Amino acid sequence: MSKKVVLITGTNSGFGWLTARSVAALGHKVYATIRDTEGKNSDKAKALAQVENVTVLDVSLTDETSVKKAIDTIIAKEGTIDVLVNNAGAAMFGVAESSTTGDVQRMFDVNVIAPWRLIKLVLPFMRKQAEGLIINVSSGWGRFSVPFSVVYGASKFALEGLSEGLHYELRPLGVDVVIIQPGAFPTEMSQKIQVGSDTSVVDDYKAIADVPNKMFTAIGQIFETTNPDPQDVAEAVINLINLPKGQRPLRTVVDPATGEFIKTANDAVKVEYAKALTAFGMEELLA
Repeated sequence: MSKKVVLITGTNSGFGWLTARSVAALGHKVYATIRDTEGKNSDKAKALAQVENVTVLDVSLTDETSVKKAIDTIIAKEGTIDVLVNNAGAAMFGVAESSTTGDVQRMFDVNVIAPWRLIKLVLPFMRKQAEGLIINVSSGWGRFSVPFSVVYGASKFALEGLSEGLHYELRPLGVDVVIIQPGAFPTEMSQKIQVGSDTSVVDDYKAIADVPNKMFTAIGQIFETTNPDPQDVAEAVINLINLPKGQRPLRTVVDPATGEFIKTANDAVKVEYAKALTAFGMEELLA
């Protein structure tokens, strides 16, 4: 297996932390982005930087200059970027109407615009070598919009929209764009869930106020029953890296509890999507 230059975002915890360490353990050169490495994330940054084959970069993904500087640094040292893993993300939970325009903007800045910013910057190098892999970490809720996670789901829908079209558009050029759809996992992200800023409307939803609690209870039961392991997401990334160019599936579901729901929906959409491309004269992109 050839060693690759891999850029992974959101590596201070959760999926990103595990993925960076797992990919580096295979001998790949990993560049791991963490925000505020001299401040609140300094301990995590120092710990990850001690891992063999890992270089930590202080990057604010919503800052164009910061991201461009990171890409320039990698290119100056390595000459290219073979794999991009857009893992960093933010979550929001609560009554959708409580989300202000600013709340929605911030969610899309992290979950959609930031991945696109990176995709746009790495593509010229991947196209030049006619080979590359972009892995966008979405969610099962990027397939179904779940009540009380509407804004989060909408941002993941958008990320999936970017990924799905690019998958077919870039594959003839040697670049694979794929999606990982994790289910619910016990990671630090669940402790950093944002809520809407407009709390004035929450009281008007008293009729369904107990529904979120039921959801959290159900998720807790899922964790007890299935004991989901976040390392499974890191292993899914490794599997996609190892697969031959052009043979990587568009979507990979990593969800031991409710993943079959997502897989069934994905399979149905894949069939109809192929019909749509054919109807619009683009069937050659399906090959």
